Amino acid sequence: MIYDFIVVGHGLAGAILAHTLRSKGQHVLVIDEPRPSSASNVAAGLLNPLAGKRFAKSWLADEFVPAADAFYDELEAHFEQDIFIHKPIYKIFSSVEEQNTWMAKSAGTQWEGYILETHTQSINQPTIQDPFGGIMIGKGGYLQVSEMLQLLTNELLEKGLLLPERFEMEQLTLTEQGVTYKAIAAKHLVFCEGYQVIHNPYFKWLPIQPTKGEVLEVQTENFEAECIYNKAVYVVPVGSGKYKIGATYDWRNPDEEPTPQGQQELAERFSQITSQPFEVTNHWAGIRPAVRDRRPLAGVHPEHKQLSVFNGMGSKGVLMAPYLAAQFAAALTGQGELLPEVHISRYFSLYYNYINHKV
Repeated sequence: MIYDFIVVGHGLAGAILAHTLRSKGQHVLVIDEPRPSSASNVAAGLLNPLAGKRFAKSWLADEFVPAADAFYDELEAHFEQDIFIHKPIYKIFSSVEEQNTWMAKSAGTQWEGYILETHTQSINQPTIQDPFGGIMIGKGGYLQVSEMLQLLTNELLEKGLLLPERFEMEQLTLTEQGVTYKAIAAKHLVFCEGYQVIHNPYFKWLPIQPTKGEVLEVQTENFEAECIYNKAVYVVPVGSGKYKIGATYDWRNPDEEPTPQGQQELAERFSQITSQPFEVTNHWAGIRPAVRDRRPLAGVHPEHKQLSVFNGMGSKGVLMAPYLAAQFAAALTGQGELLPEVHISRYFSLYYNYINHKV
């Protein structure tokens, strides 16, 4: 049997791409070594259509948000289980200057549906510290990432479409017909390895910056759980008085070990949002694949047309991956093209420099 695609990696990006290809009738085999501390399993799965401190709409939010909604709705119907929780996001102003920055940007129709309310003073929730007010953002929420990945993993295992093992690069052979891996043949192989792509001999030239992120789970009482909170960190309610707090950004020490410094930073920032006491019940760390220009990386290798990559979502994978996976699946099956902004062709000069230095 010859597979249409082998997908290496079953984190958020790989799982969404593999499911998308299968939904288009492609015969897909996934190879993935289970890693509980992977960035996808650690993440709180936040979907926020507003970008950071700049008070700008996330890049292509008008395309990404509906595609994400449709994809997660389809998965929920498929598995008959809730996996995406729609919740507004209360972005708390940290100063009068930040409030003024937002007020200067808020005019115009581009915010329609995204901004539910603007508060220029506290919303007067007794446990919330927001003296300068904030904005209530619509069309947000969070994906239960580890639950989604487990559902998709179980389905692939039941159908015999998942090899739960480390991918051994030395077992890969490129052929005129595609690739062979051990005794398996496929027309095409897609690497969805997250930050591990820095070790991939075919794609290590891509400008991936491994970035460590730490996340806390805390238990607290009498804290308003009707929305997600955002002020330097996100605070995501996950049920039974528990909240995920994150995330740190550390590109100097990209390992998967939680640190006392990370816990202290997150705890202090949470204390700036609520006056309630809390107990840390869990602490995780994972490594995200960040990209120099903050755009994902997708496309076919410049020389080896049997190989491609789908990577570099950083902290925006829940928002971006469904739309980009659909677009990439269409491109891989000859039914569409990729956005130039995400195509790896923008970095082909790095590949040729890499090859020239190698020779």
